[in-house]
Amino acid sequence: MKKLLLATAILIASLNSLAADTVKEFHGTGNTTTDIFTVESPWLLDWHLNGDYDALVALDVTLIEAHTGRHVGRILHTKRKGNGLKLFENGGQYQLRVSATLARWSLRVQQIKPEEKELYTPRTRN
Repeated sequence: MKKLLLATAILIASLNSLAADTVKEFHGTGNTTTDIFTVESPWLLDWHLNGDYDALVALDVTLIEAHTGRHVGRILHTKRKGNGLKLFENGGQYQLRVSATLARWSLRVQQIKPEEKELYTPRTRN
């Protein structure tokens, strides 16, 4: 029993040490451009979309290079409630341009270590 408890404690400790660190978190119900955030490679965007209607919600998120305003690319487009995780390989200073329709959204920018990136796979759940 002691060995099982010790193994469980070691597993929990190792999982906690692999947890992503939150850099910035954004929430809203409408359109906005977020504050600037700085990340190193690799990093994650953990997103959640909810709303009062099943078929009428929409969320578009574009990644913007913070100091130049350069459009890096559309990183999320969905018309369904749900959540997901997206991995990014390039660090820098960015902003997120959010366009939402009839939705409550949250975006969490998370820093991970290079050796952890294999543990994260893109996911979308609706």
